[in-house]
Formats: sequence, C-alpha cells, structure tokens
Amino acid sequence: MVAQVSTPLAGARCSTNGGPELVETYRPRRVGASLPSMATDPQMTMNRVIHAAVRRDFERTAKALDAFRDGDTTRAAELARAWDHLAHQLTHHHEQEDTLIWPALESLGVDPVLLGEMESEHQAMHDALEETSGHMKRLGASARNEDATVAAEALEHTRTVTERHLRHEEDELEPQLLQHVESPEWKLVERRLRKQPLGVAGGFFAWVLDGLPPREDAYVRSAVPTPVVFLLSRVVGLGYRRRIAPVWRH
Repeated sequence: MVAQVSTPLAGARCSTNGGPELVETYRPRRVGASLPSMATDPQMTMNRVIHAAVRRDFERTAKALDAFRDGDTTRAAELARAWDHLAHQLTHHHEQEDTLIWPALESLGVDPVLLGEMESEHQAMHDALEETSGHMKRLGASARNEDATVAAEALEHTRTVTERHLRHEEDELEPQLLQHVESPEWKLVERRLRKQPLGVAGGFFAWVLDGLPPREDAYVRSAVPTPVVFLLSRVVGLGYRRRIAPVWRH
C-alpha cells in the first residue's frame, strides 16, 4: 500500500447538481513538498499511516471474535459489517497500487522483480480476504460460536499474509520509492491518487483517524490543515462514524 492517498482535500467542492465532484483530496501544507517528506517525523509516511490503520482493525476484529457470545445476532451483524469495510479498504488500496503505482515505479527503474513480488503478495491477500469474508458473512447470518471460531482462524491467516506484505513494502519498496518522490513521474501519480470523490475522501479519513496510534496521528495532523481534518473526518465521514466506528466502542 505504498503512499496510497485517498485522503484529505484542499478545498471541498460540490457539483452544480449537488453531488460530489472529483476533487483534489490532498495538498501538502508546504508548497512543493512531496507526501513522504512533508511532516515532522522523517521516518513516517502516509503509507505507514495506512498500514497502522489496517493493523489496528485486524487487532480489533481478532479481539471481538475472541469475545463473541453465542447467539448474539446484533454483534454478529456488526462484526460482519466492520469486516466488509476493512476488506473494502484493503482491496481499494492494492488495486490502486496495481493500476497506478507499480507501473510508475517500473518506469522509474525500480526493481521489476520486487514489483512482481508485490503483485504476487496482492494476489495472496486477495485470496485470503475472500476466504475470511465468506466466514464473516456466515457468522453474520448464524451468530454461532463455531462460526466465530472458524472466522477467527481465517482472520489470523489473512492477518499473517497481510503483515508479510506490509513489512515487505516498508522494508524494501519504500526506500526505493523515496528516491523518486521529487520526480515528475511520481508527482503525476500523487496527483492522480489525490483526485477522489468527496465522499470517498471523507470515509477514508474518518476510518484512518479512528483510534490511530499517537505517532501516526501526529504525522497526519502535522501534514494536513486542521480544518480539513475536521471537515473530512467529522462531517463528510459521518457515514463511517455512524455505521462502523460504534462497532469498536464495545
């Protein structure tokens, strides 16, 4: 999930018919600053912020499945809904990498063998997500302890597959990417990634900031103007805050 930036907008706009436009969803505080280098923590990137949100939700889901009570239909439906949201976020991120980021990095001379490994890991993640999604859907319909146990086992496998990929990106791909963040080719990728429907940007921002660890939270707030953070996470992202965030308040 390298530098996936379905993130905040510089200025929200609506189309004349009242629907959301495609807007530029992120603009660094400092003019000319590239995404990975603009905040005060030199070791932190938006990529790692997203990884932290993914890890957080895997941990939340694992704990919730472990605590599941047989026959709790409300809780079963909540967990199935929250899992669908996480699976959607992961799928959206790796699809954008496959279609936008990997081709750009290959054109910049990043090791094609490494990029091929990234694509293979995405396929493994996709397969694991599909398996876990099936088990979570079954739990949502049955609310049975045995289905929660099977879902927890599938989740742990998916978590392991995903963590292997995240670590690989952080350890091997990010250092190569950072060599090119000022290039015209990468800036074009960033512009394309930043153009998101307003609702997508709001939902993304509300999700990422929901219980984000302190270091990653500080990075985002140092990089993005406070009014933008508020608008996206609290106003535009209201759907996430109503449907998903309460699942984790138990």
